[in-house]
Amino acid sequence: MKKGQKLWTREELILTLCLYYKLPFGKMHAKNTEVMQLAKGLNRTPGSIAFKLVNFASLDSDLQKRGVKGASNVSKLDRTIWAEFYQKWESLVLQGEQISQSHLMTEFVQPDERLIDPKAVGKDTEVIRKQRVNQHFFRKSILASYDNTCCITGMQQPQLLVAGHIKPWALDKQNRLNPHNGILLNSLHDKAFETGLITINTDYYVQVATEIRQSKDKKLTSFFLPYHNQPIILPKKYLPHQEFLAYHHNERFKG
Repeated sequence: MKKGQKLWTREELILTLCLYYKLPFGKMHAKNTEVMQLAKGLNRTPGSIAFKLVNFASLDSDLQKRGVKGASNVSKLDRTIWAEFYQKWESLVLQGEQISQSHLMTEFVQPDERLIDPKAVGKDTEVIRKQRVNQHFFRKSILASYDNTCCITGMQQPQLLVAGHIKPWALDKQNRLNPHNGILLNSLHDKAFETGLITINTDYYVQVATEIRQSKDKKLTSFFLPYHNQPIILPKKYLPHQEFLAYHHNERFKG
């Protein structure tokens, strides 16, 4: 360790790992606003946070499959934290939020009273807050994975993009925060995906239901037919797992 440097703590690494999952690889740099905010909270330089993010990238098998390499100077504690939380999304988010509140005196998600039932108290409030934090983490990780791009149309307006679940939230508690169970679509195609009017097969091609393909409504078909049997824009991280796509195709798609 160089003179003047301080050792990383477990808590600091957990918070940095939480940020890692919410950033595209190309935005893990010192000038990124979120990197600077975390650096300020941890009393570290933005450069040190950015370098640690790239350390984590070197351990990410999703990036390795794309030939993307991170920094080689990975510490033993880096590897330990990565192994402890790899694919254990809910545990990571829970610990990250607890650390954030106790050490930085802030939440992952800024309070939004519109999302909380004013009659909810005690345990109900905790449940709602946890859901909000989890949903925020999931959305950020999916936006990062798809680089803020609808995987069907290529739309890049964040306000119109929905980070949806391939296998529904209500049916698979274990994979609620798993980004491999996520897909980024614009709001129209998200609704069509949710209701089974479109699907994505295990070869990552879009399929449109017969109901739309045979429709005489030209305005309707214009939004869907150009994408029928066309490949999706693949994410840069967290490729959708085929088991989730197969479930949607076999159980939700109207054919």
